[in-house]
Amino acid sequence: MAVIIKYVVERNGEEKMTFTSKADADAYDKMLDMADALFDVIERSELIEDEVKREELAMFLAENREDILEALGAKRKPAPKAKAPKAPKAVENDEADAA
Repeated sequence: MAVIIKYVVERNGEEKMTFTSKADADAYDKMLDMADALFDVIERSELIEDEVKREELAMFLAENREDILEALGAKRKPAPKAKAPKAPKAVENDEADAA
């Protein structure tokens, strides 16, 4: 018999997602908190009347938090990694003898 530990993220009595890692569950819960806060901001704007669309937009913004922070200038984009120079190919003995 195997013992499996599961972490369940629950909101308002409704199970949202199940994880095998506490860290993943905490991160998802934090994202839901962000979506709730964003929903309130979007609702105050009165630009989107449909509540479902406001929820979807809030969730989208929370899921794309890093891109949003970069767009707002609150976070810098990571610098592209420089490619390491390629080492010259080794010449095999047969080719070296022919030269």
